[in-house]
Amino acid sequence: MQEKNKIFALDIGTRSVVGIILEEANQQYYVSDIFIKEHKERAMLDGQIHDVLSVSKVIKEVKEQLEKKHGKLTKVCVAAAGRALKTEKAHVTISIKGKPMITKEDILHLELSAVQKAQAIAAEKYSSLKSHYYYCVGYSVFNYQLDGEEIGNLIDQQGNEASVEIIATFLPKVVVESLISALQRSDLEIEALTLEPIAAINVLIPSSMRRLNVALVDIGAGTSDIALTDLGTVTAYGMVPIAGDEITEAISDQLLLDFPIAEETKRQLVARDTIIIQDILGFETEVTTEHIIEQVSPAIDKLASAISKEILLLNNGKPPKAVMLVGGGSQTPKITERIAKQLQLPENRVAIRGTDAIQSLVLSDQIPKGPELITPIGIAIAAKQTPVHYVTAYVNDQPVRLFEVKKLTVGDCILGSGMKLSQLHGKPGMAKMITVNERQITVPGEHGKPPVIMKNGVEASLDHPINNGDEISIIKGKDGAHAVVKIKEFLDDIPTKKVYINGRSYNVSMIIKRNGESASENDLLEDRDSLEIYFPKNIEELFLSLNLFDYLQELKPFRINIDGKETFLPSQSHRLLLNDQEVKLTQGFQNNDQISIKKKSPLTVNNLAKLKNLRLNYHINITFNGQHIKIHKPLTEVIRSGKILTKDEIIHYGDMIELKSHKIEEFIF
Repeated sequence: MQEKNKIFALDIGTRSVVGIILEEANQQYYVSDIFIKEHKERAMLDGQIHDVLSVSKVIKEVKEQLEKKHGKLTKVCVAAAGRALKTEKAHVTISIKGKPMITKEDILHLELSAVQKAQAIAAEKYSSLKSHYYYCVGYSVFNYQLDGEEIGNLIDQQGNEASVEIIATFLPKVVVESLISALQRSDLEIEALTLEPIAAINVLIPSSMRRLNVALVDIGAGTSDIALTDLGTVTAYGMVPIAGDEITEAISDQLLLDFPIAEETKRQLVARDTIIIQDILGFETEVTTEHIIEQVSPAIDKLASAISKEILLLNNGKPPKAVMLVGGGSQTPKITERIAKQLQLPENRVAIRGTDAIQSLVLSDQIPKGPELITPIGIAIAAKQTPVHYVTAYVNDQPVRLFEVKKLTVGDCILGSGMKLSQLHGKPGMAKMITVNERQITVPGEHGKPPVIMKNGVEASLDHPINNGDEISIIKGKDGAHAVVKIKEFLDDIPTKKVYINGRSYNVSMIIKRNGESASENDLLEDRDSLEIYFPKNIEELFLSLNLFDYLQELKPFRINIDGKETFLPSQSHRLLLNDQEVKLTQGFQNNDQISIKKKSPLTVNNLAKLKNLRLNYHINITFNGQHIKIHKPLTEVIRSGKILTKDEIIHYGDMIELKSHKIEEFIF
C-alpha cells in the first residue's frame, strides 16, 4: 500500500509519460523519484488519448519501474490536459417586454442559456472529437445589457430586451473517460484529478498574484498550452499546435540529422558552445551553438509568433503584464526575447520558471531542476491541495456525473443532464400583431412561468449547491396565456368634444373602426386586426358618428325625376350653417361650435312650374249675366304615380314626376 505521505502522480503528455513520487511532510514537499517513458507510437493527440491500449501500456511500465523502489502503487494523481480545454464566447438576448422586474433567478437562467449556447458552439466547432458532450469547468460574465446599453446589474431592471455575454470553458467528456480507462487498464485508481494549467498555475502563481494579468505557457513537444490569470482568477485557456518538435524538425532539416539525434542536439544547445554531430551520411562535424541557432531562427520566430498571437487573442487583444514559460520546449534558445518582442514587453517580463520557483519544494539530488518538471510536480501538489472530484447527482432519476472544478450547483446539473433550459421555461403566450392608424403594434402574450425545481424533495433554485447523491426533479414551467386585448387598451384618456346642432348639445367621441367596420371600445381584437381611431374630421363624419342620418338626407341637393331625367333644384336645397356662416359638409369643426340647418319652404307644383318656366293652364275672362267668369283649360299637367297634382300639392325629394302637355284650343261655353 502507498504510504500516507507519499504521492504518486502522472503527467501523460503528447511525447511521453512522466511518473513522479512526491513525499509530503509538515507542508514540505520532497520529490524522491522520477521516471520518464516516451510513447512508442502516436497514441496521444492534442491532450486526448486516442489509443487507450498503447497509452495504458506506457503507464504500466512507468508504474512498475517506480514500484521497484517505492513498493506497490495503486492510486495516482493525474491531470486532464489544458490543450483539451475549449473556451467559447456566447451572447444571448431575451425579451422582457411587459415582464415584472428581473429577479436573480431570471439572470441565472439567462447566464446558463448563454453557457448552453457556448456549449453548442464548442460541440459544432470541435465535432472531430466525436463527442458533443462537454463539461463546463467554469464561466465568467463579460457584461449585461439592457435594451442594447451595457449595465452593471440587471436585478430589478425593466425594459424590452435583456442580454448577457459570457466566456465559458469546457472539457470534452471523452478526455476524462479515456483517461480513466487507460488508468484502469494499468491497475490504477484516480486518487485526485486536476487540470494541467491549474496545476502549473497553483505552484507558480499563488492566489495573491492572480489579480495580475499574467500568461503561463507550457511549451511541450507537440503543443504549447496557455493559461491567463486576471482579477484573481484564471480567465482563459488556449493551445497552439506548435512546440518543441518544431525546433527539432528544423535542426533535423538544416543539419541532416535523424530526428532522435536532432532532439538530443537541441537539448545540448543550452549547455554547450559547440556540439559534435554526425549527419545521416555519416559525416562528423563540430558546429557552434550560435550557428545552429541562426539556422533554426525562422522556426523559433514561428513558435514565438504562434504563442504570442494566441496570448493576444485570449487576452482581448492586449499583452499581459508578464509571461512565464515552463515545459521542456521553454528552453529553446532566444524564445523569451522573441516572445517579449512579439508582445512588445520588456525582456525581463518574459521568463523561464523552473522547479526552484516552487515554494516548500526539495528535489532529490539526481533530479534536474528544469522547467520540464513544473507540470508533473504541479499535478502532484495541486491534485492533493485542490483536487477535482467527480460528483454524481440524479436529474429526473437520470444519473449525471459532473467534474467538480468549482462548487457545483443545481444549474450545473441541468447543464450536465443535457436538458435545454429554454425548453424548461414555459413558453410565452402567442402575441398579437395589431395595426393602429397604420402603425404596427405587438401585444405580447403572458410570460411563461419558470420551471419548478426540487432538490431532495425541497424547492430549490438554479444556484443552490449540490452534493454527491442529490436528487433533483424538474417540472416544466407553465406556458403563458395568449395575448388578450380590447380596443379600449389602445385608448388612454378618451377625449370628447361638445357641439350644438340645431340648439341641442352633443358629446362627440372618437370614431373606432376595426378592419373598416365600426367597432366598440370593449370589442376583443384578433391577430392582424387593423384599427382606425380618430375624431370626425368634418361635419359629415360628425353627423355619421352621431347617427344623424336625417340631417344628412336633408342637406343633400334637392333632386326629383322629371320624365325619367334626374333634375337638381339647388334653390330648394337646405343650407348648412356653422356659427351662422354657410358651409359645406366637408367643413371641419371645433369644440363648442354651433351647427344649424336652415330649411327651405316645401316645393309645390306651382313653385316647380315657376322654376321650370311651365304654364300649368291658360284661361279666358268672360261676362255672363253681368258676372265676370274666368274659364281655365290645362296646358301642363303634373302627374305623380298616375295622379294629377293640384298646383298647391307638395313635391318631395326624389319624387318621380311626369309632365303632360296640351295644345291650346278654343273654349266652348
